[in-house]
Amino acid sequence: MTILMHRIDPAANAYRFYALSLEPTLFGDVALVRRWGRIGTTGRQIIELHPDAQAAERAWQAQLKRRTQRGYWTV
Repeated sequence: MTILMHRIDPAANAYRFYALSLEPTLFGDVALVRRWGRIGTTGRQIIELHPDAQAAERAWQAQLKRRTQRGYWTV
């Protein structure tokens, strides 16, 4: 499950992306992978491990809400 979001504001010279994905790990956990940065770059990445799919889904929803409030929209 992956979602890509953008926030573009030419007046502020802001051309940003934010990507969220849920991925299984080899040990039965679920990883929430967050990538962000300026459009056209590799950006940065952080991986959060969660013990089950429900916990990862809650973290996914929290990040999605936070990014939407900051002006990102789904591509």
